[in-house]
Parts: sequence; structure tokens; C-alpha cells
Amino acid sequence: IFPDSFIDEDPQKALEALNEALQGDSDNAEWFCQRAYAHILLKNYSSAVDDAKKAQQLQPSLPLAFLRTGIAEYHLNGYESAHAAFTQGHQLDVSDKSFEIWIKRCEEMMGEQTQIGSGNRTPAVPPVKHDWYQTESQVIVTVMAKNVPKDGVCVNFMERELSATIRLASGENYTLNLQLLHPIDPQQSNFKILTTKVEFKMKKTDAIRWEKLEGEGQESNIKHFNPNQYPSSSHYACKWDKMVVDISEEEKSEKLEGDAALNKLFQQIYCDGSDEVKRAMNKSFV
Repeated sequence: IFPDSFIDEDPQKALEALNEALQGDSDNAEWFCQRAYAHILLKNYSSAVDDAKKAQQLQPSLPLAFLRTGIAEYHLNGYESAHAAFTQGHQLDVSDKSFEIWIKRCEEMMGEQTQIGSGNRTPAVPPVKHDWYQTESQVIVTVMAKNVPKDGVCVNFMERELSATIRLASGENYTLNLQLLHPIDPQQSNFKILTTKVEFKMKKTDAIRWEKLEGEGQESNIKHFNPNQYPSSSHYACKWDKMVVDISEEEKSEKLEGDAALNKLFQQIYCDGSDEVKRAMNKSFV
């Protein structure tokens, strides 16, 4: 009653006729197939999928129902679903070469999608690092995150804890939770967003040197802050006054390399410097 030629001639008119016919016979699988065809010609691909799948349910052995399903899914870019439908239909009718053609098209499109997907894969975002250093009155934690938005930091300073969430330029959130070794004054602590990093400055309640950033502080281990000792998270420390004691003319003329040369240069600057230079070096930190 509703051949392909009738639908090809006027898909909209055919659709209306099929709608009316299906109201009287809602279990006619072939009519659902043909209405799916009308939908495909009218580019109503989602409706075509619905009708074609309804036809599959009513008559699972009908190859045309799987062909219509596959074509509609293909136009919705559902190449894997389309491939599955065409494969099932082909098993029902191995003589119909149109299934083979559509299966090949789906495989080509799936191959292209795989290539595009691998080509657009963004490199893994490097992990965000943080470091710390200290002065006599403050502990400074630095998070190495670039281009953080001005409103991209939410922080909570507590007496023995720093809790912060940073919105990275990538849109992801970075969370920092530190259980501090010694107490801080939350009211006098603050943070600053810079182009290359975020700094959290925490006010010490006592002018003592922190051996580490986190942990349980033991009273017996507390050392009062010594401005002559290099204040940072580095494993290396320099006591400038001690370095000066044994400098001699012979040492000045000695040829050194690498770290030794650098340390010797600092010794000479300190030894030959004014009181102001010495004070500046004592208070210096990286």
C-alpha cells in the first residue's frame, strides 16, 4: 500500500497517510518501516529511529527494520549503533548487498573518529607543586599555579591548619590541606594571587624556627628563630657568621668550582661588606 516510490514522490504526504493508517493498525511492522523511511527523507532522524525500532520489536525477523534503523542512526552520527543494526540486518538477509555498503561506511567513519580523537587528545596537565619558606614572623606557602583568576581562590586559615581551593586556568580545582607544625594567627594571615603562583602568608604566633611545615610540634624540639640561619624548606643551611671566621688571603686566591665557588663568593662579599650588607645577607631568603 505504501511502496518506496509513493514515499519518494511526496514524503510529507506519505507521512500523513501513514500516520492515519497506523492509528487504525498500530501493530503493522512494515508500515512503521515505511514511516521511518518518510522520516529519513524529511530528515527527522530521531523519529525514524523510533519507528524502525518499533518495527524491530513487532517483527524481529524483518531485515528492512534494521536497515531503516541503521540509516537513521548513521545520520545522527551514531556510527557504532548503526553498524550494529546493519550487521544484524545482514545476518537476516545475506543477499542484500546494501547492508555491506552501509557496514563499510560505518567502519570508515568510526576509523576517522578514532583518528580525530587521538589527534585532539590534550596532554596531561602537569601536577601542581607547592613549596614553603619562613621568616622570623611568617611562614609562606607558594603554590606554583599560573594565571589563576582573581576570584579563583577560596581559603580558610585556622590555628593549625591551612585549607585552600584554587581554580586553575584549565578550569580544574586544586585543593591544598596542610596540618601545620605550629600555631599561626589566622586574623593576620593572607594570600596573594600572582601571575605565576599563589602565595599564602601565615603569621607565626611565636618567633620560632619551624623544622618542617606539617606535623605535630614538640615543645622540646622548638628552636628560637636564628636570623643567621637560612630560613626555607631547603635541606641546606648557611650560617654566615661562621663562614667568615677562617677566611684568609690564601683561601681568597684558591680556585674553586660549582657550589664551592658560589659559597666562597658569598663569604668574600660578607667579609668585605659593610654592616648594612651583612644585615641584608642575614635577613635574605629565597
